[in-house]
Amino acid sequence: MLSNIRKTSSNGGYTLLEILVVIVLIGILGAIAIPSWLAFIDTLRLNTAQDEIYRAIRQAQSEAIKSKLTWQASFREQNGVIQWAVHPADAAGLFIPNAVQANNNLWHTLEPNIHIDKQPNSLGKNETTIRKQTFFGPWRVLFNYQGCPVYNIGNECTHTSLRTLGQINLSSQNGGTARRCVYISTIIGAMRMGKDHDAVNENGKFCY
Repeated sequence: MLSNIRKTSSNGGYTLLEILVVIVLIGILGAIAIPSWLAFIDTLRLNTAQDEIYRAIRQAQSEAIKSKLTWQASFREQNGVIQWAVHPADAAGLFIPNAVQANNNLWHTLEPNIHIDKQPNSLGKNETTIRKQTFFGPWRVLFNYQGCPVYNIGNECTHTSLRTLGQINLSSQNGGTARRCVYISTIIGAMRMGKDHDAVNENGKFCY
């Protein structure tokens, strides 16, 4: 009777080898799944940031038309985090009005791991081409009272040139390969959103 109890107990458990095999299998599955999961999360965050940037630029254009004044969407990097604000342009010609720079309540923050591409791509082309103050930003997009993208405050739509067009390119600080971008694509202020491709377009950009 006692020997039967011992045999049942022995057969009902797991050996150390079996436990180690299960742990190794879990580790292998985790190593395969985790990078894919992180890439998926990065893509979702990039899509959210892209939509937010697009709406900010659209809002600046809409406010310019509504108020019959020059408005702008501004973008800056604060402590490694990208922020945006929509506000009237500075009549004195400042890149971003001092009152706006100092008012943190006007600035909206993107996810901490999202950043604006500053470096040229592998072909030496800058992916982010909207107007910037220095290499490190800030950046801005101006719209006049008719909703046209302009280079300087007070410019009419007839002064709009190709240098007022451009894009803002977003990527992840986690090192993912995904890219998202927002274009000001025509001189009358049409906009669209794009994503990364394996091949470049006619302008040497991977995000379009």
